[in-house]
Amino acid sequence: MNKIIATSFLSVLFVTQLQAQKKDLNFSQSWGRELSITNSINQYTGWADNTHYLEKDVNDNKVYKVDIKTNERSLYTPQPKSDVALYINENDIYIRYGEGEPKKITDSPKVSEKNPTLSPDGSYVAFTRANDLFSIKISDGSEIRHTNDGTDVIYNGWASWVYYEEILGRSTEYKAFWWSPDSKKIAFMRFDDTNVPMFPIYGSQGQHGYVEKTRYPKAGDPNPAVKLGIASIEGKSVTWADFKEEDDQYFGAPYWSFDSKSIMVQWMNRDQTNLKFYSVNPTDGSKLELYDEKQDSWINLDHEERVTYLADNKQYILKSDRTGWAHYYLYTLKGKLLNPITSGEWQVLSLEYIDEPNEVIFFTARKENSARVDLYRVDYNGKNLKRLTFGDYTHDVKVSPDGKYFITTYSNVTTPSKVALVDTRGKLVRELADSKSPNFDQYNVGKTSYFTIKSDDGQFDLPVIITYPVNFEENKQYPVIMSIYGGPDAGTVRDTWKGTSNQYWAKEGIIQITCDHRASGHFGKRGVSLMHRSLGKWEMVDYITIAKWLKAKPWVTKDKLLITGHSYGGYMTCLALTKGADYFDFGIAGAPVTSWDLYDSHYTERWMDTPQDNSEGYKSGSVLSYVDNYKGVLRIMHGDMDDNVHLQNTIQLVDALTDRSIPFELMIYPGSRHGFDRSKSAYDFKERVRFYYQYLLEKPVPEDFK
Repeated sequence: MNKIIATSFLSVLFVTQLQAQKKDLNFSQSWGRELSITNSINQYTGWADNTHYLEKDVNDNKVYKVDIKTNERSLYTPQPKSDVALYINENDIYIRYGEGEPKKITDSPKVSEKNPTLSPDGSYVAFTRANDLFSIKISDGSEIRHTNDGTDVIYNGWASWVYYEEILGRSTEYKAFWWSPDSKKIAFMRFDDTNVPMFPIYGSQGQHGYVEKTRYPKAGDPNPAVKLGIASIEGKSVTWADFKEEDDQYFGAPYWSFDSKSIMVQWMNRDQTNLKFYSVNPTDGSKLELYDEKQDSWINLDHEERVTYLADNKQYILKSDRTGWAHYYLYTLKGKLLNPITSGEWQVLSLEYIDEPNEVIFFTARKENSARVDLYRVDYNGKNLKRLTFGDYTHDVKVSPDGKYFITTYSNVTTPSKVALVDTRGKLVRELADSKSPNFDQYNVGKTSYFTIKSDDGQFDLPVIITYPVNFEENKQYPVIMSIYGGPDAGTVRDTWKGTSNQYWAKEGIIQITCDHRASGHFGKRGVSLMHRSLGKWEMVDYITIAKWLKAKPWVTKDKLLITGHSYGGYMTCLALTKGADYFDFGIAGAPVTSWDLYDSHYTERWMDTPQDNSEGYKSGSVLSYVDNYKGVLRIMHGDMDDNVHLQNTIQLVDALTDRSIPFELMIYPGSRHGFDRSKSAYDFKERVRFYYQYLLEKPVPEDFK
């Protein structure tokens, strides 16, 4: 017995001595500003051709192409996709060929052109000016005006705000026109915002300030009336697709056929429960229904991959979550379903390569684990599904142009990023890089773990990632920072290497956790659909479950659980300090939605329907309904020029809190949009540090931050 005790004592002593021999990260290292446990590695940015991948050297910042067989490197000089450059200078469009002199092709110095876009054959440039659509023939400068009714509420080829934000995407920069492959036609959307309410955003600069006026439809408001037009470069009158402009409807981005003889149009009803595809004849505007999908909750109509045309001009691949999980389906161009390509209780993510001769697709999916991503191959007919990546890692892949190889950058929460070259039979060709430093085991760092916690009803395994304090001891108590987002199908828990930027607070003795709820996408559309008509309900139920799990641990300080997030995460933070105030003690909320009737129509109604149809859901999902429950300390930040989540949201919450004489913290960032300006972000960081020290650590802010 004495020998056993002595052996145990020696083991503990040995471990303690090992810990004592390890080095602590300094201030810069713990923020990831100075490398310590990892090294910089070359970046593998893609492929030069079928047999050479691209490698950006961290030492000379040059890009090299590397032979996959011989491993020989040579300097890479990229060949531009086009030797034509288009840009706007002093309100006019300029074109430059190669290294030649720029040529001005428009002359309207008082009104700027927008989104100049070269036709596929390089002969024309399409653009919008003063909300009308134009094209210009480059060779002789002849300009064609396709529309002439543009006003401050009528936009041709220029997106209405809600389409730009929610449907077409911010990357379009408001562009809402599309060249046909044969360069003879331009499809475009015409928006009429006449009945859309105007929302004023007040700028404080200058003596008198100014007002930005945006046509912003809030939940239940009139939406823009939309038509789809097809303009001809021959200058003929516009052909309008056979839809009724006055119908309450949405249109997704259209897809031209390879031969330019038809254009596929995505149509959706205002309730967002019915998606249809129509083939529209660009000559007379007639339409033919090809696809009809209905769901009880909603269907996403956005700018992500949905339809991928095959080069055979006979088939397309559709991505749909109609079974409760996102999968691929093979259709004929006439809308006949040939077969599902993938199926099961897991989610596909993106098509990476299509091998048409062999009828195989390569795609990424969250199949083995919802917090990880892998690459797979499967035949068109759904057979011979095979995982091509390896291990318990999240993989970021780049497939070669011929589909024979791929490069993967892979990691998990305990493994720093590594890079490998693999063939698409799944055979490892060679390891290319490893960011793990030889000094990895020489430093004291907080352990990071990925695991799941059972939901309160036992139906879901909620994913979490925790970083424990350095030299964590179960008989000590630590404050907790819970970082969340919380939006529908927008989970943030990913089993990837997190770097060392979380190590400062680990060193200071704070537990850090990020977690997802049942509707975050880990459990498919089936899980997300639970949010229908009840935003805020299940997110709060599951976050409270995790909060209770934490506070039941002997190593968690019972009155120091802080929750923080931005945008939807700001909404959840405010809800946690009101509706969930019995479980959360502090909150830092950035740009929060505080009541869903204050947010835009397309996003909000997708989940909630309209306030007129779901008044109880809007009431129960509003932070303002729970202000009387407020406890703890909440800090709110908002940009005064936020054109997405309006400052109005924070003002209404502030009004409710002050009416009740409830203490809270507020910071308005002048001139900032939904994301804070850089100078304001620096200040915001310092204030966050101050908040953590004041309320979680209860000690002064160190000199390093001053």
